[in-house]
Amino acid sequence: MTAAQYLSALRDILARIEREQSEAIHKAGEAVAETIGKGGVAHTFGSGHSHMIAEEAFFRAGGLAAVNPILDSRFVFLEGAMESTWAERETGYAKRLVEREDVRAGDVAIIVSNSGRNAAPIEMAQEMHARGVTVIAITNVKQSSQSTSRHASGKRLFELADIVIDNCIPEGDAVLPVPNSEQRIGPSSTVAGAAIVNAIMIEAASTLQEAGLAVPLLPSVNVQSGSDESVEALLERWAPRVRLLRTPKNS
Repeated sequence: MTAAQYLSALRDILARIEREQSEAIHKAGEAVAETIGKGGVAHTFGSGHSHMIAEEAFFRAGGLAAVNPILDSRFVFLEGAMESTWAERETGYAKRLVEREDVRAGDVAIIVSNSGRNAAPIEMAQEMHARGVTVIAITNVKQSSQSTSRHASGKRLFELADIVIDNCIPEGDAVLPVPNSEQRIGPSSTVAGAAIVNAIMIEAASTLQEAGLAVPLLPSVNVQSGSDESVEALLERWAPRVRLLRTPKNS
């Protein structure tokens, strides 16, 4: 097992996503564009390491400003590693998270869960649907379809989403076998998920542009030509809908 083998395995996964998931990514991009074009926002959610995909789409140079990540300290390891595991299995927790957000009919939600079997992402999809929101899932379809749901509904995330995007990674996430061991090394879901969520946003931006609509792209403030003022002016439009953009001044 080598770094070169790991990078090669990741390239294979990304190539498979391009071959097999381009149509679903395009549909997801169109859904995001339709929402933003009407003044709505794209909500993102993931628990465990999937929270990084929800964050990847938020406040990102080269990304879209109209993104509301639904984050929580229990899910992002700030209260301990196992606390995240317990939280994503807890019935009712996702409902409480949604209730503190400004979620409206016509919005879109990107829900990320590699296993797609735990209560939080499943419940998040149900709560979004109940509010008239289009649900996009990024999940491992093969692994999830072979797993039992941990939610009372018996459903898995891919069974609840309007648009399903398979992250195309191996069962268990890691891509390389470890010699003389049953374990594997080299997780892949974060790389795959980040590529997919950014691809969705690119498709959304392209769709908006083709329709002659404004594309709320975030510039970098860390290049010489960037400025805090330009970013703040753009975010002012979306701060009322995006909880983590609000400050004491505008909340």
